[in-house]
Amino acid sequence: MNFWTAVGELSTGPFVFLTVALLIALAFEFINGFHDTANAVTTVIYTRTLSATPAVVYSGLMNFAGALITVLFFGAAVAFSIVNLLPVDLLVDANSDASLVMVLALLIAGVIWNLGTWSVGLPVSSSHTLIGSILGVGIANGLWTRTGLAGVNWAKAGEVAAGLLLSPVLGFLAAAGLLLAMRRVFKEPKLYEPPEDGDRPPRWVRVVLLGTCGAVSFAHGSNDGQKGMGLLLLVLIGFMPVHYALNVNDPEMGVKVSTAAGAVREAYARYDTPVPAELDTDLKYIAERLRDQPDLSALAGTADADASGNRVNSRWEVRQAIFRTNRELKRVEKAPEAPEALRKELAAIRETRLAPAIEFVPIWVVVCTALALGIGTCVGYKRIVVTVAEKIGKSHLTYAQGAAAEAVAAATILAADVAHLPVSTTHVLSSGVAGTMAASGAGVQGGTCRKIFLAWVLTLPASAVLAGALFTLGRLVTG
Repeated sequence: MNFWTAVGELSTGPFVFLTVALLIALAFEFINGFHDTANAVTTVIYTRTLSATPAVVYSGLMNFAGALITVLFFGAAVAFSIVNLLPVDLLVDANSDASLVMVLALLIAGVIWNLGTWSVGLPVSSSHTLIGSILGVGIANGLWTRTGLAGVNWAKAGEVAAGLLLSPVLGFLAAAGLLLAMRRVFKEPKLYEPPEDGDRPPRWVRVVLLGTCGAVSFAHGSNDGQKGMGLLLLVLIGFMPVHYALNVNDPEMGVKVSTAAGAVREAYARYDTPVPAELDTDLKYIAERLRDQPDLSALAGTADADASGNRVNSRWEVRQAIFRTNRELKRVEKAPEAPEALRKELAAIRETRLAPAIEFVPIWVVVCTALALGIGTCVGYKRIVVTVAEKIGKSHLTYAQGAAAEAVAAATILAADVAHLPVSTTHVLSSGVAGTMAASGAGVQGGTCRKIFLAWVLTLPASAVLAGALFTLGRLVTG
């Protein structure tokens, strides 16, 4: 079932709320474009490699390409690290009012915090903002329903937090080290001096700076673009959970999943390892339910009765069984007591046949997110650019500092893509600039760095509190 068919089944109220939620989600990504990507164009503008207009257009195109190419050819694991922070069961099990409020609260909180910090020229992380908002509504929902803190996937939150906390430290140290290494290799003094009025960098330096700017922009699109896709998926799952439960784009997906369930049980038997009871139950259910369903779309709109006689949607039940199986296989893959060969075989089955059935991004979501990010890059960049270039260090940014900071930022973000972790372009590049300033002996402006550090520390809890408050207010209004 395609998007328009699914939307056609919604009543007027949910349709209006879905439209508003999608527009706010795209607005968040648009703001992300001019809030975060300003970091990428700072060096080419302040080293006079490019003037502002072609710089931001170039960066916008690279952001668009990064978001589009990465997902189409390498998957959207980062997007699902965002989706899985908030267990989607909450959106489905909650009543419709609670689901609507939950989605809208996290979206509005993210937009408010990003616009507020941008208005004062403070570079903060859209990643921190988004993740804080998701955690905020998850915690607030748990408190509202008196279920405790189960509304957050804390294991996934820990993984995400580790990436967000460590990447700025890595950016600072690596950029400082790279600048010191460059001093030993490239002896030209002009590289390490602030450009004078009217100066332009040598041709080869311009090529390097254009390359690093493009690399940061592409990497930002590949990582932050997926966060926007994850945000849109949360909206779609919240409003139309059944239609976005399973990947129906591959007509053979049902066969792949059902045979994968059998392959998992065979792998356990081959290594004389007992199948955990709950996993075995899910594997048997998947194999039985999909035995005669090569096309997963055939499950849409069907319903079975559970053990209590309640009507349940088969498509969502299959999705949940695959989700639990994926989660258990990931646990086994990390368990040192499991045979190494078994872990590798299970990982291959999970990544190629099970995960694609529930971790998918519709092409229109990919294109819309990439466009919002790319277009957003082209406006509103000046406030952040001035902060990064003029207010972090005590001297003007040099050619070598710009190249070192951006090269490290691009490498760090692309490495995070490989590790399936969201990281902050803002914090990696800002800390990289600070690292080059410290390494060059120019020093940093303590006041600005304290503000950036404070924003780094406060963004996640502040956006969580804001989202939680908006959720609570919404629940009070809707009853």
